[in-house]
Amino acid sequence: MVSSGKRTVVPEAAVVLVDQTLVVAAREEVARRLADLALWRSWWPDLQLTVTRDRGVDGIIWSVAGALSGTAEIWLEPWHDGVIVHWILRASPRRSAEPDRLRRAYATSFKRRITELKDELERRRPPGTPR
Repeated sequence: MVSSGKRTVVPEAAVVLVDQTLVVAAREEVARRLADLALWRSWWPDLQLTVTRDRGVDGIIWSVAGALSGTAEIWLEPWHDGVIVHWILRASPRRSAEPDRLRRAYATSFKRRITELKDELERRRPPGTPR
């Protein structure tokens, strides 16, 4: 944040990602799995995530440092017999980088990993059947 006279100017994040994935599992189970910092460290070893707000079954907000600087959020919205996992990343690279390449890399990486978690949590449920 930079102060410019009477106005405060907040630098725009170079990487802004929003994703939504439906997981047919109990919200409490999804929240428990996504609250595990070891999971996030394995997904993005180049980022240091610090919990700034743990909202329990509603999700988590982190500050992001390392390769990117900014914030990340998981919001868990109940939906029928599952939960919609909303992921929001607002950050800027620490070093000069191509924002489009970074956005693509983080978006693809997150979607692949959240789909793997979804598959794991839904494994025992035949497709098309309620939880």
